[in-house]
Amino acid sequence: MDPRIRRRLKLRDLDTLMAVAQWGSMAKAATHLRVSQPAISKAIADMEHTLGVRLLDRLAQGIEPTIYGRALLRSATAVFDDVRQGINEIEFLGDSTAGNVRIGATEPMNAGLLPAVLERVHQQYPRIAFHVTLLTAVMAQAREVRERNVDLALGRLVRPLDEDMNAEELFDERVFVVAGTNSPWARRRKIELAELMNEPWAIPPRDTSVGTLFADAFRAQGLGFPRTTVIADSFQLYFALLATGRYLAILPGSMLRFSGKRLGFKVLPVDFPTRAGLPSRSRRSSAIWKAWPTAEP
Repeated sequence: MDPRIRRRLKLRDLDTLMAVAQWGSMAKAATHLRVSQPAISKAIADMEHTLGVRLLDRLAQGIEPTIYGRALLRSATAVFDDVRQGINEIEFLGDSTAGNVRIGATEPMNAGLLPAVLERVHQQYPRIAFHVTLLTAVMAQAREVRERNVDLALGRLVRPLDEDMNAEELFDERVFVVAGTNSPWARRRKIELAELMNEPWAIPPRDTSVGTLFADAFRAQGLGFPRTTVIADSFQLYFALLATGRYLAILPGSMLRFSGKRLGFKVLPVDFPTRAGLPSRSRRSSAIWKAWPTAEP
């Protein structure tokens, strides 16, 4: 980076640009930052002069970042996150038993692995606060980490990875057919998948990865799609339906290992086939997502 630009470009200027982009108006950004509108205009103009490019387009419906503005905004987000991380590290050096961690996690992780991890960490470090955000979609993992809304995300591994993302594979996630402990099927020692064709199921939509997996399992044994009573993408709904003893579902093994007994579920002895080339029970890699540090210019 040109040393002249490094000296002229200040954190306050980046903060101003982020506010204008967020509010879509210099007047609203000025109100939010509690400064005058001319001060906002001057800060933006000075940045554009320093960088030699236009950062914002003034449109009839408001202000939008240009391609140059969007590039600088991405870097600004990383800069402020790095500053925040540096402040957290200073606080940690002063007291290594306290701090804050922002975690994004999918619903299966929230219902299984994450509570077990948090309980263990809290026993050793009771003054660490965890801020957990529910990630409702797989693609939200990368987005929330990339936008620095969370420090890390727990969820299913999706390949290929973007160049700015780093994912650490934790384990192969196995999927099982389950019922409530009060279900008549819970007493069986061997069950053929064909026997479950006419049972009420609670499953994800067919256009999801698990919904597709469910359909493929029956198709692999020459069966049609079973009768389904509830199609929804909500584990809380599955839990409530399984508790009645009437419904069946497929759930990830990590959830059953850490919370199956507490939730009152029983893994059924069903050979659940999957797509060709995969083991006899579904495998999906679970991972921790993190963003690579922004490279030095």
